[in-house]
Amino acid sequence: MSVKVAVVTGSNKGIGLAIVRALCKQYQGDVYLTSRDVGRGEEAVKSLSSEGLNPKFHQLDINDVSSITAAAAFFKEKYGGVDVLINNAAILFKEGDTTPFAVQADVTLKTNFFATRDMLTHFLPLIKAGGRVVNVSSLGGSWALKDCSPALQQRFRSEDITEDELVGLMQRFVAESQKGKHKEDGWPETAYGVSKTGLTTLSMIHARRLSKERPNDGILVNACCPGWVRTDMTSEKAPKSPDEGAITPVYLALLPPGATEPHGKFVSDKEVQPW
Repeated sequence: MSVKVAVVTGSNKGIGLAIVRALCKQYQGDVYLTSRDVGRGEEAVKSLSSEGLNPKFHQLDINDVSSITAAAAFFKEKYGGVDVLINNAAILFKEGDTTPFAVQADVTLKTNFFATRDMLTHFLPLIKAGGRVVNVSSLGGSWALKDCSPALQQRFRSEDITEDELVGLMQRFVAESQKGKHKEDGWPETAYGVSKTGLTTLSMIHARRLSKERPNDGILVNACCPGWVRTDMTSEKAPKSPDEGAITPVYLALLPPGATEPHGKFVSDKEVQPW
């Protein structure tokens, strides 16, 4: 039997680190903590080692396609693919940040949607039969969706939206934001929310595609909300600890062999949410 492997992006701190911690305790296989910065990643591995856990490390910057392709080649050669992929890396401009909205839109979408899509472009073909893909999204994406125009809502919810169409919509949001016209174009005033609307929709598109192209492989793809978690990215006022935030992503990553659902869903507190 080949060794199974789980990969978690953006996992040197916060929810990502908590996901790695939980997988180290519960997953039968190698668990990779990844981060853009090698020093910070190795520090995080050390801190988990001091807890008696044994994660491995690989450098991975989702905003750098050459870093993604290098990591993909590594996992293909060493493990023949990947069994569990958790796309956790993301950014958020905090409330009250004075960065112009046009910049927030560009920077947020670049990481949370486009870079995560690059990860999936290179890693989905590596997902082994019985694999699990978890995209850490947010209820903010659901709220943003409700604030979109009816025409946009219809496309994001439609069963026939393609990845190309979705990419076009995300590009359109950024372009309209540059012109200060995003509201007139039917978009809400939240770059983070729109980035997560995009990521949840992308998860659904990929789930439909895998069901069609690899119907017998039993791969499950889902998006989830970890909840409002106390991390550097959010606020000390948040009710959940990082370990509590890791519960739903880890639950989806460890759905038992042979499970057929959830698949192509948005999940919060282990429950499928309406979209």
